[in-house]
Amino acid sequence: MSTDIQRLNQRLVSAQPSATYRIIDRVAERRAQGAKIISLCAGEPDFDTPGHVREAAIHAIEHGHTRYTQVAGVRSLREAVAAKFRRENGLDVSWQDTLVCNGGKQVIYNALAATLNEGDQVIVPAPYWVSYPEMVQLCGGQARIVTCDAGTGFKLTPTALAAAITPQTRWLILNSPSNPTGAVYSEPELRALAAVLLNHPHVLILADDIYEHLIFDDQVFYTLAQVEPRLASRTLTMNGVSKAYAMTGWRIGFATGPRWLLEAMEKLQGQQTSGASSVSQQAALAALEGPKDFIRQSRAAFQGRRDLMVELLNDTPGLECVSPAGAFYAFASCAGLIGRTSPAGRTLHTDEDVAHALLDEADVAVVHGSAFGLGPYIRIAYALDDGSLRQACKAIRAFCTAVR
Repeated sequence: MSTDIQRLNQRLVSAQPSATYRIIDRVAERRAQGAKIISLCAGEPDFDTPGHVREAAIHAIEHGHTRYTQVAGVRSLREAVAAKFRRENGLDVSWQDTLVCNGGKQVIYNALAATLNEGDQVIVPAPYWVSYPEMVQLCGGQARIVTCDAGTGFKLTPTALAAAITPQTRWLILNSPSNPTGAVYSEPELRALAAVLLNHPHVLILADDIYEHLIFDDQVFYTLAQVEPRLASRTLTMNGVSKAYAMTGWRIGFATGPRWLLEAMEKLQGQQTSGASSVSQQAALAALEGPKDFIRQSRAAFQGRRDLMVELLNDTPGLECVSPAGAFYAFASCAGLIGRTSPAGRTLHTDEDVAHALLDEADVAVVHGSAFGLGPYIRIAYALDDGSLRQACKAIRAFCTAVR
C-alpha cells in the first residue's frame, strides 16, 4: 500500500498515547500469559455503581428512554446539573448554563478544540493528568508546562502562574483534587491565584473538579469561580459522575461556564458525537438527585486506604510518600531506587524502568510519574480492597528490599 495513503494528521502523529492505558495493555498481556497481576494503575473506583442508579437505567430502558437526545443533554439532567453547581459549589447558574458530554474527557477536549488556534498557549501545572498536554497539541495549541514539585505541595503558586502567562496564553487548566498527586487547593490558595488571573483578562480558566467529593480529613472543597465570582465569566467548571458515583463506564461529564463557550462546545459536539447516551443520562439524573450515602461511604473507605498505603509505602526502602489530601492516588518518590539494579538485574535508570520492573518482577502495576510530567515518582491508585493493597505493598516492599 502506498505510504501516501497511510499519511496521518501530523498533530495525531506527534501525540503520545496514554501512558496509563499502555500499562493497562501490558497488564492484560501478562494476565493472558497466566500471571496474577495486582493492578494499581487504573483511575476508577472499585465499587459498584449505586443500586438506585442502576435501577434508574433499567427503568429508562424499559420505558423507552433509548433515543437520541438534545446535543447538550436532556433538560431534566441539565436542571439537576445546575442545581448541583448551585447547591455544592455556590455558582449562580441555570440549566441553560450547562452542557452534558460523553464523559469528562470530552468536556475538556470540546473546550480546547472550540477555542484554540495556532500559537495559543495553555498553562498546564505539572504533575498533570496525562491527557492535558496531548489534548492541547491535538487542538493546535502549545502546552506551557509549569513544574510544581514537592516543595509547593505539587501545587501552582501565584508567582509561578504570573511568570508563565504571556500574551499568547489562552487557558489555565487547574485540577483539584489532583490526578496524580491528590493535592487540593485551599480557599486562600485559590484566592491568591485568582488575584493574578484578574490582572490578565485574556486568560480562560478550566477548573477540572472531577475528584471533588474525594477530599479527606474534613476539608472543605472550593472551586475557583466560587472563590472569585469575577472570574466566572471566563471559567469553565467541569465535573461528572464517574468518580463520585463509581460510574466511569457510563460516560457522563458536564460543565458550566459562559454561554458563548458552551454554545461553541455544543456546536462542536453536534458534529462530533451528538448527545450522550440517553440511558446514561437518566442514570446520571438519579445519581445527582438521589441519596448521597454512597459518596460519604466511599470517601471514608478511600481515606482509610490512603492512610494504609502511605504508611506501608513509607516503610518501604527507596520510596517516600506524602499523604495526599484527595482523589485516590499516592504519588510516591522512587528516587531512592534510581541508579540501582532490580532483583532480576535490570538497571533502574528512570521511574519508567521502576514501573516496568515492578510489573515484570513483582506482578504489581503502577504508572511512572514522568508520564504525568514529574519524575522520579510512581503513581499508585489505591482503588482496591485492603487485602489486595496489603498484598501489593508486600510485593513492592520485597522488590525494593532486593534492589541492590
